Amino acid sequence: MKIAVLPGDGIGKEVTSQGVKVLRAVLGDAHALELHEAPIGGAGFDAAGDSLPPATLELARQSDAILHGASGVAEDEKRLPQQAAGFALLRLRKALNLFANLRPAFMFPELIGSSTLKREVVDGLDLLILRELNGDVYYGEPRGIDASSGFNTMRYTEPEVERIGRVAFQLARQRRKKVCSVDKANVLETSALWRQVMIRVGRDYPDVELSHMLVDAAAMMLVRNPKQFDVMVTGNIFGDILSDEAGMLTGSIGMLPSASLGDDKKGLYEPVHGSAPDIAGKDIANPLASILSVAMMLRYSFDLEEHALRIERAVREVLRKGLRTADIVEPGTRRVGTEEMGEAVAVAISQV
Repeated sequence: MKIAVLPGDGIGKEVTSQGVKVLRAVLGDAHALELHEAPIGGAGFDAAGDSLPPATLELARQSDAILHGASGVAEDEKRLPQQAAGFALLRLRKALNLFANLRPAFMFPELIGSSTLKREVVDGLDLLILRELNGDVYYGEPRGIDASSGFNTMRYTEPEVERIGRVAFQLARQRRKKVCSVDKANVLETSALWRQVMIRVGRDYPDVELSHMLVDAAAMMLVRNPKQFDVMVTGNIFGDILSDEAGMLTGSIGMLPSASLGDDKKGLYEPVHGSAPDIAGKDIANPLASILSVAMMLRYSFDLEEHALRIERAVREVLRKGLRTADIVEPGTRRVGTEEMGEAVAVAISQV
């Protein structure tokens, strides 16, 4: 396994080191493991004058998977978006053609008290937000008229929507066989195209229930009745917003891992949260999203399902014992730092 480790900025460095610690613990000596670290984001600027140095991109291309921490520094506010350290991640996704972003939101029973929603609303929550990653308003200029449909697609083309749609249905077949496609088809032409293509793709998966929801209604339903959702599939900007909202259902955005996948098994794995420079270096960041991202890496890039499950069981065991970082602490639990939480999960690997 050749893995590019890109810690990035702020708390990215702290949480990534814990993810690597757990990776080594779960693999032991059973698998050959090559870890190669490289700078990205603000660290890339410092090392090579570029938020995505050519050597970092080449390492990512040559690796089987990428473990990313977080990119972004305070100086980004003074830079043009394309020059910001945080833009490095978008460039990397585009360069590797990573178009499918998987963001699971799972309610650990031990964390129900950390959620701001009532117990009955989040107890048993298990949904997956699938976000198209390389189109929408995040990139480029409007693309004009799509010849096959006549719609002004703005940012999406039919093949792009079909590709992400098929991923959604295939994922749903492995879960509860429900896909909810989220758009804004009542006012956006590109969303009208999105819905049209999703309907067509859905006909190839008669065993999967397809529904549609406007993004504003979906945002409301995520806090009113989130357990109705299985796989939610949506565009880049809607997925970005809704997945952060889903993070708060679980108690903290510090609990949300993600996987960005392309057409092969190579993927980029990272916590959903940002670099959080205000808490960097204080040993208070939650490393569990990074650790759970490692589990996703083992599952999707290396087909090591049992190893992924061991990490997830270890996280639950640590939570069951009452260990909590600052973002999820509550009465009756013990507050620990980033380092201690990561070490606890690594030790629990041998016990589950």
